[in-house]
Amino acid sequence: MAVTSLSPRALELAQTLVRFNTVSANSNLDLIHFIRDELAKLGVKSRLSYNAEKTKANLFATLGEGKPAGLILSGHTDTVPWDGQAWTVDPLGAVVKDSRLYGRGSADMKSFIAIAVAHAEAFLNSPAPFAIHYAFSYEEEIGCFGVKELIADMRDASIQPLACIVGEPTNMVPAIAHKGVYRYRCCVRGKEAHSSLTPQSVNAIEMAARVVGRVRDMADRFEREEPRYAGFDVPFSTASVGQFHGGIADNVVPRDAEFRYEFRDLPTADAREMQQQVVAYAKSLEPAMQKVAPGTGFRFETICEIPSFLGSAQDDVTRLAQRLSGEKETTNVAFGTEAGIFKQAGIRTVVCGPGSITQAHQPDEYVSLEQLARCQAFMQGLSEIRTLDEKNG
Repeated sequence: MAVTSLSPRALELAQTLVRFNTVSANSNLDLIHFIRDELAKLGVKSRLSYNAEKTKANLFATLGEGKPAGLILSGHTDTVPWDGQAWTVDPLGAVVKDSRLYGRGSADMKSFIAIAVAHAEAFLNSPAPFAIHYAFSYEEEIGCFGVKELIADMRDASIQPLACIVGEPTNMVPAIAHKGVYRYRCCVRGKEAHSSLTPQSVNAIEMAARVVGRVRDMADRFEREEPRYAGFDVPFSTASVGQFHGGIADNVVPRDAEFRYEFRDLPTADAREMQQQVVAYAKSLEPAMQKVAPGTGFRFETICEIPSFLGSAQDDVTRLAQRLSGEKETTNVAFGTEAGIFKQAGIRTVVCGPGSITQAHQPDEYVSLEQLARCQAFMQGLSEIRTLDEKNG
């Protein structure tokens, strides 16, 4: 596929979106309202679905209203923070140098959104018998919370898309699988005592450590025994503990402890069953704890559950993405996306977008202009195609 140079309009939109500070802890409304207003200039109405506090919103818009079905172009508007990172450029500056666009979110994944919006008029005038839907979400980076509200709103509006392309950075190589991300918090309540009177206490840190050890044992078992899944850098499920807190002094048996852990499960595994194993083991420790002090025990909270994704190289949307990107192969990616949630909603999905995940979340995050031009060619081809299963020239 011939790749033309990046249009000034597409680059300008990408820079504009990068300059909005949409770290997940912040509101994304300024960015959402900007896109809404840009689409309104073309007569396109946007549906906004909000979080409970009305400080964040998803945007859903249809280009080609009245056509029988549609293809979703999906992207998240939030970014990770950059506190403590050694940036040499302004994270919100959207500087272009050395044929790269720098800034937080440039690769992950505002550039995909910008190039999609830059092609709004082309999609409106497209000869395709299907509509193009924009689905831009909030809070993907902390748990894919926004897209769940977006899909619910879409169903309430009786919108039934044919397929979905999630524009996460894959270097424009269509990705058909990724692991899930399931994170949990375990809170342990023990009984404090002077450290010279340990038999009269329940040490929350020690009880927590036993469960941490069980998570580690599970990780070892996955590596040792789980059937391999070709195409992943780590071809088995993983488990790890990311945070541990507890205790107030060396000579006080700690009453409280807390730790956080995650599972990244293969598409062929079951992270919820893994979590059930952890909970069952923790509960097995409670009778001995409560024999010393009633009210002691474990409490678990879900931080996020992002399902794994397994598409197919044979899906029409995958073949379409291959044709538009000029790629003959598909890939698997290690990072989580919203693709598994769209797939669970019954929507055939593929992940394909500009830039590399190796640049995402890093200081001096960037996406090359060459990748943006490839994405532009992808969007232009999409606006000219006539059927989703059109696979040849």
